[in-house]
Amino acid sequence: MNWKSLIVLAAIMLLFAGCSAKENFVVLSPADDGSVGALKVATDKGSGVLDEGGKAIFIGGHNSAPSTPAPISQEDTQRVFQEALQVQPLMPESFILYFQFNSNELTDASKNLIGNILEAIKKRQSRDISVIGHTDRTGSAEHNRTLSFERAQRVYDILRTENVSPEDMTISYHGEGNPLIPTANNVAEPRNRRVEVMVR
Repeated sequence: MNWKSLIVLAAIMLLFAGCSAKENFVVLSPADDGSVGALKVATDKGSGVLDEGGKAIFIGGHNSAPSTPAPISQEDTQRVFQEALQVQPLMPESFILYFQFNSNELTDASKNLIGNILEAIKKRQSRDISVIGHTDRTGSAEHNRTLSFERAQRVYDILRTENVSPEDMTISYHGEGNPLIPTANNVAEPRNRRVEVMVR
């Protein structure tokens, strides 16, 4: 199930237009990219599956079978769930910064991503930022563990100079142990020379 595509609207008791009694209903809303997952809704009397955006399943109670999925307009969704949608948190955002070979120097392209990270932090007013260092598999495991820490520390220091609070950041480092692209030992893989920044 693509949980990003779900508006969490289950078990909300509302008088919906056209319904003669109060019902529970669930709406499946598309993600920003238009994709949707699937959600199974079950009661003691049966079940139904939502797998299309802009549809709803109505449930009279645990002794009633769920309805077949029915269209619900964007206007009705906004009207009924306006308050819930306003408090919906922003999804975490992940950034990958790449480094020069055997170095804690960022590539030029990755230097240009620092502004995007700062924008994501500001937009979320984030106080939960993970900075995670990695290396490829050239060199010894011990050397790579140290280098992955130095890379994470480098990004941490850059963010600190941009007024990101140290209390809001955590550093971890994996050396060569968690490659983005699995390789044999002593293979230079630029995509594994990275720091991942997760902004929640």
